[in-house]
Amino acid sequence: MHRNLIIVAITTVLAATMAVAQDTRPQKDTDDTVAYLLAFVAQSDCTFIRNGQSYTGQRASDHLRSKYSYFKNRIKTPEDFIRLAATKSILSGEPYMIRTKEGKELRSGEWLKQILEEYRKSKKDNEEKKKGG
Repeated sequence: MHRNLIIVAITTVLAATMAVAQDTRPQKDTDDTVAYLLAFVAQSDCTFIRNGQSYTGQRASDHLRSKYSYFKNRIKTPEDFIRLAATKSILSGEPYMIRTKEGKELRSGEWLKQILEEYRKSKKDNEEKKKGG
């Protein structure tokens, strides 16, 4: 009887440990992907428009990083980051815009979704290359 109780306790601890490990991996993936997006924004040669003001990529990245921290407990995926932190002003509700070097203006959310898609494709391609040899 005592032995069965020990086995149940050990099994419970192992199951809880595995659940925690599984929970942290997706968040680490999200954190890594958001870090990539923030670095991409910082190095971008685009102009970022927020509430009618123009900002460099670095200033935009700093702003998005602070919003990421603010919304961190609600962000489970990179798409959540884009939707909550990188799409529009909390104060005015105005969408954030990107102006390319060519002068084309895009909504930041759409632009970042494209960057995210390219990042995931590149990451997948690299993983397949590693598996292939």
